[in-house]
Amino acid sequence: MSFCCPDEKCCKCQRLIAFRHDNKIKFPTYFNAPVPSFGELDAQILIVGLAPGLNGANQTGRPFTNDYAGDVLYPILKKYGFASGEYGKRRDDGFVLSNVRITNSVRCVPPQNKVTGEETKNCGAFLIDEIAAMKRLKIILTLGSVAHNAVLGVLGYKKTAYKFAHNAVHCLDKHNLLLVNSYHTSRYNINTGVLTYEMFEDVIQNIKLRLND
Repeated sequence: MSFCCPDEKCCKCQRLIAFRHDNKIKFPTYFNAPVPSFGELDAQILIVGLAPGLNGANQTGRPFTNDYAGDVLYPILKKYGFASGEYGKRRDDGFVLSNVRITNSVRCVPPQNKVTGEETKNCGAFLIDEIAAMKRLKIILTLGSVAHNAVLGVLGYKKTAYKFAHNAVHCLDKHNLLLVNSYHTSRYNINTGVLTYEMFEDVIQNIKLRLND
């Protein structure tokens, strides 16, 4: 199961549908469809990002693949034992996640990489179904405040009670889950120093320690 809206059937987000239609004309070789999650449903960790990048996941059909955010994310996951193989920036590169599944709060590429609250809410139905299907899930890592708020929203928690902060850990007691925050691994955050490789490694190390508690 991919927990991703079928390309021709989901009509909730007209702005995203129109943008996807335009991209099919401009980039006919791209995936140009809602991007399915990457990783197995029996994983204990779910990483939630913002949305597919135009020339990243929207091109390749795999989250964080062929964009700068994935260049940061995937090698660090491998370094700490959460992935194997060589990340070749392609869906068929043989790169495999271990005990981790990756998705986005919005499954379709948005214009200017910016989603609306309504689009996030519309896609929430797929996110909550995915979380419910992950029977061994222990930790959700949200990359950025949009993903953080999306997870809180679908699980029914007040956003004001769980404020986003880098490397913060929130106990979601009703669901027996830990919610961990990180700044997004975007090029902008890395280039401006909002996030460093070391800062993101600290988050992954924190998750690994808590997973083994």
